[in-house]
Parts: sequence; C-alpha cells; structure tokens
Amino acid sequence: MIGIVGGVGPLAGVDLFTKIIEETIVERDQEHVPVVLLSVPGTIPDRTEYLMGREPRNPALGIGTVLLQLGKMGARVAGIPCNTAHAPAIFNIVKQILRQSDSQLELLNMIELTADHLFEYYKGARVGILTTLGTYHAGVYRHTLTRKKIDVIELETAEMRNGVHNAIYDAGYGIKANPVQVSRKAEIILHDAAGELIKRGADIIVSGCSEISFTLTPRNFGNVKLIDPTRLLALALVKAIDPGKCRKAPSQPVARL
Repeated sequence: MIGIVGGVGPLAGVDLFTKIIEETIVERDQEHVPVVLLSVPGTIPDRTEYLMGREPRNPALGIGTVLLQLGKMGARVAGIPCNTAHAPAIFNIVKQILRQSDSQLELLNMIELTADHLFEYYKGARVGILTTLGTYHAGVYRHTLTRKKIDVIELETAEMRNGVHNAIYDAGYGIKANPVQVSRKAEIILHDAAGELIKRGADIIVSGCSEISFTLTPRNFGNVKLIDPTRLLALALVKAIDPGKCRKAPSQPVARL
C-alpha cells in the first residue's frame, strides 16, 4: 500500500493521489494499487515559516506522526508532496522519527528523485527553479542538483523570489488560498518568473513547490520543458509497490511552458 502525507497543503496530497492513478497501467478499477491518504493539516506547521525562524515547532514532528499512522494502516512506501518539507532541517528529523520507532515504512525523497530524473534524461541542461522562500533559503534544490553537477538557475532578485512566494501564500490571490481556481494575478507572477529564468538560459523549469504545478501548464515558450516533481514521486511510488503496473516514464514527464 502507498501512503501519502496530506495537509502539506491539502490539495497537494490530492494532486499526488491523482498522479499515482495516472501513472498506473490498468484496465479496471480493481487493478489500481492501494493508496491511503491521511490529511491532518492542523498538526503540521507551515514548513517555510519554520525554516525562516517564524515558527518554533518543527513540522517534522507532525509529518512523522502521520507517517507512523500510515505505516500502522498498512502502507509500505510513502511520499510527502511538499518540496519545502524536504529541507534537511525537516526531512532528516522525519527520517530520525521513523528510525527511532523501528518503522519499516520506506520514505521516498521527491527532491532526490527529481535530481536523478534530470541527471538521467537531461544531462547538460540548465535547470531553473521556482520555489517558496523556505525552499530557496534552505537550498533544497540548489544543493541536491549541484552535487550531481547540474547547472542551477535561480531568480536573482529578492523582489522576484518574494513575488513567487506570495503567488503561493498571499491570503488574497495566493494559490494556497485559491487552489481550485488559481487567480490570474498568481498565474501572471509565476509565468513571468519562469520567463525570467528562461531569459537567463534555463532549458528546464522545475516546479519547486507542489502548488506551482496547479498553474504552470503548456505555454508558448519554445522548447523549454517543465518538470513536475510530484509526478516523478507518483511514478516512483507506483514502481515501489508494483513495478509491473508503473509506466516506464512519466505519462507527462515534461510540458512546454
């Protein structure tokens, strides 16, 4: 059984569940792999707020509790559909909680999966990253991709980085506040930010926040490709449970911006 840590944000968990279904090769309902999604958002503080020093509670504690519950429910492998939660200050504590509890649950790392995908299929490409401020300041993608000798491009100015963050978090127009119908303002900000990365030479854009994939869809930006880490996580989760049912490559591994 696959376990999904929900609530980080809530629709990101549903998005991962949807992509698990899309990445599974079946003919009937009954052939789909079993999945359990546990969403208890009130118990997991905001990941960026913690990394920026504005939240004293480590979200790892809530995430670890959810993972242990998923294990008790029968999950053998699990994923966290939140890029920022993979910052070492959070993710390493989550893994420690699992070890100390003698959990047999396998926890996949979405950032490592993305780096492996880029290294295997796009060697030599220059990779632009769009993220929350928490993911940016923790260097989640920067450090992981650099270790694999992947050329990383990030937004240069604080104004643009704050703009991307606000497009996700703003209480009025942000995606977290309007996940089903993304506001036009958030959409414009994210597309402008992607365009800036492309101007600076990015061949690929990584949606480094799960909510970004809600609005970054095919657009007319030439041959620049969009990588969705949540989809890569979905594919890996299916493969871990039943390799015969997973697609050999993501059903939608890239898209034109």
